[in-house]
Amino acid sequence: MLTIQDVAITYQGVIAAVRGVSIDVPDGKVVSLLGANGAGKTSLLRAVSGLLPLHGGALVRGTITFDGRRIDRLDATELVRRGITQVLEGRRLFTELTIDENLRIGAIAVRDRAVITRAYDRVLELFPTLRERRTTIAGYLSGGEQQMLAIGRALMASPRLLLLDEPSLGLAPFMVQKIRAIIAEINAGGTSVLLVEQNAKMALSVAHVGYVLETGTVALSGPADELLQDESVRRFYLGLHEGEAEGVFATLRRTRPERRWAP
Repeated sequence: MLTIQDVAITYQGVIAAVRGVSIDVPDGKVVSLLGANGAGKTSLLRAVSGLLPLHGGALVRGTITFDGRRIDRLDATELVRRGITQVLEGRRLFTELTIDENLRIGAIAVRDRAVITRAYDRVLELFPTLRERRTTIAGYLSGGEQQMLAIGRALMASPRLLLLDEPSLGLAPFMVQKIRAIIAEINAGGTSVLLVEQNAKMALSVAHVGYVLETGTVALSGPADELLQDESVRRFYLGLHEGEAEGVFATLRRTRPERRWAP
């Protein structure tokens, strides 16, 4: 469905955020992007969703195709109409508007009222809490409820590909598991997902394929269940102190020729 081929991204024409990354998102699958802050994960999502220029970024090499058609030169509104929506890091809700108003705004690029009605019913079925509190001001919701609303708003455009940027950020463990279940349910309904996460355990447990980014390049890639069992990934992401983790990732870099998955 989505192919990112040899993409390089810079900011302000000088800062290289991504250096020749290639990623595939198969139709109907969940693909997770892992990596430390600054690895280039969010930049890739911005390039796919058309938001990169708004942040002073530019795609200086490579191509992005969706259903076999090049999309990296299209603006964000056109990409939404073609079936791609993004849930931004930090949720970015309209906090002074109600839940219902936030959801309706998510369908602003959709012209077919029947499509909007079906999407609205689907979102309220997926998130019963939002159904019960439709007139509540978004700014009064808990962090988990706000994340549900942010995902629901993106689903209002009936996307075929949903981009999620750190959906578990700042949430309690029980809510992280709830978000994981929601992602799985969205995918089971036929929506492909490109998931950016620092919570490797959650991301790889729901994904079919995983990629590990390091300083703008792909360090590892492969089936998500195999990456979850990979000792280097487990030691770097699951439970080590910062200094120890850096040492493990340095080892990963030194032993890269021996990795089992090519970028």
